[in-house]
Amino acid sequence: MEPGQVTVREVTLDEAISFAILLQQNEQFADAETLYGRIFDVAPDHPKALHYFGVLAHQQGRSDEAIRLVEKSLALQPDQADWFSNLGIIFQDQGKLDDAIGAYGRAISLNPNQPNAYSNLGVLLRAQGKPVEAEAAYRTAIRLDPGHVEAYTNLGTLLVGLKRFVEAATCYNKAITLKPKHPSARKLLALAHCGLGELDEAVKIFKEWLEEEPENPVARHLLAACSGLGVPVRASDGFIEETFDSFAASFESKLAQLSYRAPALVAAMLAGSTVAPSKSLSVLDAGCGTGLCGELVAPFARRLIGVDLSRGMLVQAKKKNVYDALVQAELTAFLRGCDQAFDVIVSADTLVYFGALEDVIAAAAAALRPEGSLIFTLEEATGVEAVTDYRLKPHGRYCHTQGYVERLLAETGLSAEAERAELRMEVGVQVAGLVVRARKPASSCVTADSRKVAAGDDMHAERMVGEHHA
Repeated sequence: MEPGQVTVREVTLDEAISFAILLQQNEQFADAETLYGRIFDVAPDHPKALHYFGVLAHQQGRSDEAIRLVEKSLALQPDQADWFSNLGIIFQDQGKLDDAIGAYGRAISLNPNQPNAYSNLGVLLRAQGKPVEAEAAYRTAIRLDPGHVEAYTNLGTLLVGLKRFVEAATCYNKAITLKPKHPSARKLLALAHCGLGELDEAVKIFKEWLEEEPENPVARHLLAACSGLGVPVRASDGFIEETFDSFAASFESKLAQLSYRAPALVAAMLAGSTVAPSKSLSVLDAGCGTGLCGELVAPFARRLIGVDLSRGMLVQAKKKNVYDALVQAELTAFLRGCDQAFDVIVSADTLVYFGALEDVIAAAAAALRPEGSLIFTLEEATGVEAVTDYRLKPHGRYCHTQGYVERLLAETGLSAEAERAELRMEVGVQVAGLVVRARKPASSCVTADSRKVAAGDDMHAERMVGEHHA
């Protein structure tokens, strides 16, 4: 070979597939997709390429296509336990729990030594109200892999729901031992101590966390919640963004485990009003999250806007394809710029991150058109919690008294009705809540201030979904 001469050779099909998977793992999705296209030009039915291209489709939000491709790959090569496990993850993210359980079961039957499959199966069994089977699955995952951090945290969460707080604390401590800066495990350990009535221990954990990370908004907020000192009037922007960005991709599957009802309750309250689902209204989904509420109220909307502080949640909401615009903004600030812009504002489980509601309710009232409706949920303060208008609870959300909410709405010039409801499960018990519908009169002096933004400004959320294969 002459000096400086470069030897060029064609890569093999297996090498091309391995490189496409590497691109995929490094989140170079566009390049990976292009390479898979070239692979399919040569081998359109290659099982491994079909499978990982299906995983890629799921990573990019095309889950129906992903299921079709992964199932096709398994039809061609049905002995791949890991592939069935990946199929289970896709079904799980789609909320198809029975299908996911079937896929994990098939993976385990092919290879009984799969700790990830057992841990994921435990999550689904818990969601189906089968705690005994879920505990067995988690413990099997731990037996197969004593260093499986997520199996320990999942088991701890299950045990908290069963009020076995001492055992739960042991699981969280093990997770922290394996991964000393595991934020979820530290938070959950502190909450397990709260369940035992050991608030001092919870406070100690959050103080130690802040010593390591003085600016961490989650540790700061939860320290205030457990200690009762320095309680903010609402959760900070940093707390909201870090909390919800961190689990946006798994948000809906986690809520399914908690019998989460807030969006359905809000939609039912809207449907029970005099408004018909005629796609004639300008609707704001305030704190839209992943779009669970938006899907339900879309039949009423001529134009549907979603606003949320978490970019990760907006990425997921965009996939619902029900919003005309998605805006990343703090809610009160956004509302102040929307003078009489909406016929309906809905908010499911967002105002639970506000303590004092005066500013956000006033801004929402000003953003409503005459005869417009504001419908929202809150967690209700009862018993000793009801001594004050609102209270920050150890889990980091606020609860409010019905009297405070009704008084505030009346002072704002809105007529209101409130119904008690169960919003979700928390530590094995129902969370008492309020579903409130407030109505603006036909003639109102409520106006927004001069800070105005266009309600239709679109936040073009990029797809930033992480890898899902096992």
